[in-house]
Amino acid sequence: MPDLGKYAVEVISAYGISAALLAGLILLSLRKGRKARAELARIEHDNNA
Repeated sequence: MPDLGKYAVEVISAYGISAALLAGLILLSLRKGRKARAELARIEHDNNA
C-alpha cells in the first residue's frame, strides 16, 4: 500500500464510497434487467395466448 500521508483517511474513504456506489449501481441494474425480462416474457406470453 502506498504511503498516503496525512490524507490517508480521506483517500481510503473516497475509495470505499466509490466502491459502494459502483456496487449499488450494479445491483440496481441487475434488478431492473431482471424485472424488464420478466415483464417482456409476460407481454410475449399474453400476445401468444
